[in-house]
Amino acid sequence: MEARISLMELLEGIQDPRHARGKRHPLPALLNLAVVAMLAGMTSYEAIVQYGKERGWDFLKLLGFTTRKGLCKATYSRVFRRIDVVEFEARVGAWIRGRLGPCDAPHLAIDGKTARGSRDGGTPGAHLVSAYAPDVKAVLAQLRVDAKTNEHKAALELLGVLPLAGKVVTGDAMFTHRDVCAAVIEPGGDYLLPVKENQPTLARDIAAEFAGPGAGLSPPPGGAA
Repeated sequence: MEARISLMELLEGIQDPRHARGKRHPLPALLNLAVVAMLAGMTSYEAIVQYGKERGWDFLKLLGFTTRKGLCKATYSRVFRRIDVVEFEARVGAWIRGRLGPCDAPHLAIDGKTARGSRDGGTPGAHLVSAYAPDVKAVLAQLRVDAKTNEHKAALELLGVLPLAGKVVTGDAMFTHRDVCAAVIEPGGDYLLPVKENQPTLARDIAAEFAGPGAGLSPPPGGAA
């Protein structure tokens, strides 16, 4: 389990790309509120801001805010367009993993998807490969990839940063490769991956194994009694 470092400590390390002029709120405070609000089910900039305002100034001060003025959804829109989102996601993932015990997330699901609403005109949507823990309903790690063809490589990177001992990793047939299986087994994990038409030789070998006679059903030496 990773060292227990606070969310505020982790987010303070993210570089603030904003100009000093006109900057009202510390970047860690804005990001702290975003994470806490999203954990509470808020899914838009407006909902994040409203969540903070409804809980009052004492709550906002605990998150690092120094003024109650000027908190609005436009601020969040500007911030998330400029910060290193990959680094932000990685730090939040590390914070979540640091709060899990060895038995808290026995199942990890590796999956690749295009983020809903991320496509902008001719610009393709953001494609993500994530490691999701259903038992705690949390994404423990996530990587952006250029295209679906890079999911295999991204999965290997994710498996390299996750605590896999005692875990069962699942995924679709795209991840059914020797190196992915090895990356799970070597640190003490196990896997359950499907085999489809993309690996015809392996599929035939598995089918042949299950088509053979069951244990104890073979005829005795010398033929039938």
